[in-house]
Amino acid sequence: MLTGIRIVFLGGDARQIEVIRKCVEMDATVSAAGFDKWESPSPGVNLEELSAELLGNADVLVLPTVGCDDEGNINALFSSHRLQLLDEHIAAMPSRSTVYTGMAKSYLRSLCARHSLKLVELLNRDDVAIYNSIPTAEGALVMAIQNTDFTIHGSTSMVLGMGRTGFTMARALQGLGSSVKVGVRRQEHYARAEEMGWKPFMTGELLLHVPDVDLIFNTIPSMIITAQVLSRLQRHCVIIDLASAPGGCDFRYAEKRGIKAMLAPGLPGIVAPKSAGIIMGSALVQSISDETSIRGDE
Repeated sequence: MLTGIRIVFLGGDARQIEVIRKCVEMDATVSAAGFDKWESPSPGVNLEELSAELLGNADVLVLPTVGCDDEGNINALFSSHRLQLLDEHIAAMPSRSTVYTGMAKSYLRSLCARHSLKLVELLNRDDVAIYNSIPTAEGALVMAIQNTDFTIHGSTSMVLGMGRTGFTMARALQGLGSSVKVGVRRQEHYARAEEMGWKPFMTGELLLHVPDVDLIFNTIPSMIITAQVLSRLQRHCVIIDLASAPGGCDFRYAEKRGIKAMLAPGLPGIVAPKSAGIIMGSALVQSISDETSIRGDE
């Protein structure tokens, strides 16, 4: 339970609604700014305007999955007003407060460091990343089906990177009857991919493995699908880049060659916001509970 914990939410999308509901359910005292267009607010949520006074009593500040941009602007789907996190807001927070987000950019990291506030990025947690890989893979499959004129079953697909998302993506493709190639950068990932029945190769040999591929799903957040790689692809090949922006594909050259290449970060919040919100909410509650327990032992 989060009884007595004062949590302030700033902006977000449909995922954040589920996180707020979870915190209310756990008996936290919840305030939210950037939700003036929320048609049916959950009972127990105080809808307020962003101010230093609002954050002055907060034990926890929760920002959206991508906290804010490099000017402090916060994505607020349910707000009719601009929502901007400023230095004065963070400065007003008690020193023992904690700031939570999915992933933080340099602006938010700098603000928290300047005022000695703990910053927690929930997407760095293995459990969150693994659970999030499920709606990511499902969303990527939807995109693949919508943008091809052939079935995934019987196709040759390639997954680049075998982290949490890459592993789930490869397994999903295999389950649909695709012949799956997996580009890896570590020998232990090569062994695991082979054990799973996939066709592994080291990413340094990518050029040798792309000519017969129908679908590519990239999870590596650096330029790997270069112009040289694109020049060897069949024109019907579809690329879905799941890495964080700007992705790992030369989109300009892909367009020049007539190859469909799409950057698709943040799929959980698009294809399954309820499930994604429940995942984030559970992780947030667990993290706050753990932090409260540690402080109670001090």
